[in-house]
Amino acid sequence: MSLLTRDRTALVVVDVQEAFRAYASFAQVAAQCAKLLQGARILELPALVSEQYPKGLGHTASEVGLQDEPTIEKSVFSAARAEGFERAGIGRHGRTQAVVCGIETHVCVSQTVHDLLADGVEVHVPADAVGSRHEIDYHCGLERLERAGAIVTTVESVLFELLERAGTPEFKAVQGLIK
Repeated sequence: MSLLTRDRTALVVVDVQEAFRAYASFAQVAAQCAKLLQGARILELPALVSEQYPKGLGHTASEVGLQDEPTIEKSVFSAARAEGFERAGIGRHGRTQAVVCGIETHVCVSQTVHDLLADGVEVHVPADAVGSRHEIDYHCGLERLERAGAIVTTVESVLFELLERAGTPEFKAVQGLIK
């Protein structure tokens, strides 16, 4: 395991959709995923957003603040198995590190992370940017991901790790995100 670097890292935002708005963790997860997306733009990292059956579950919540990020629709739980995922440029497609965030920790996030780990990708999961309907599923999901080899971290840790140093225009922009 190594530190995240800009040239090796991509961001995957999993299923932060309207149907999950009733979850107690939704507002925090959406806000933290938005920070990661904004940070990815500032740091020029590739990002990909998935939506699980948007016809039934709705699209990505507006709070996430999608702009030009590619979005893939899926019916499989793992975003890594969805058609179009290769656009993220992760694993055999290029990037060797991924930050994975979204909903639900124990289902779609988990299966995405497990597939990326199986593909040799180093995966970082910010605990404050993932959520589940039930707290036990969230905690068990994170524990299982960590045992499988994912690095459980936080949004702030991810962003500062990718920055590497203070005093740059990127630092000032990212610092504004986390205040």
